[in-house]
Amino acid sequence: MKLVGAPILSAACCCSDCQAAGRLIEARPHAAPIRDEFGGTPYLIYRDDRFTCVAGVEALEAIKLSEEAVTTRYLATCCNSGMYLKFGPGWWTSVYRARAIGEAPPLTMRNKVASLPPGTTLPGDIPAYRGFPPQLILRLLLARLAMWFARR
Repeated sequence: MKLVGAPILSAACCCSDCQAAGRLIEARPHAAPIRDEFGGTPYLIYRDDRFTCVAGVEALEAIKLSEEAVTTRYLATCCNSGMYLKFGPGWWTSVYRARAIGEAPPLTMRNKVASLPPGTTLPGDIPAYRGFPPQLILRLLLARLAMWFARR
């Protein structure tokens, strides 16, 4: 993967779909973990114009949790590693943080924590939101505007 510039956001999604997909991917033989110790899935979110698969595209498998799902997750069939996901109507790509080469930026938030199993205790190191917080939506919208105006 080629990632250009800083991500829009470095966050862990704790929604039920990310948890289920994480379990599904991690259950494959020799799969590397993609979920954190709390069950969330840390991502680096990039604008689509700053993300490129430069090699190994032929080894990627697209998986959906259901036929109706708007999110497609991609994993490398050679090692069963989760690589990234695409939210169908979105203009961003969420790269599994575990796939980052080099030093990944620190997580800045956890979202959809209401979907975690009862009794899950999260540390207070970063903000945790029950749903998708306004600042996440705002960052995505600002990234879309930047793409429209071709700002790098």
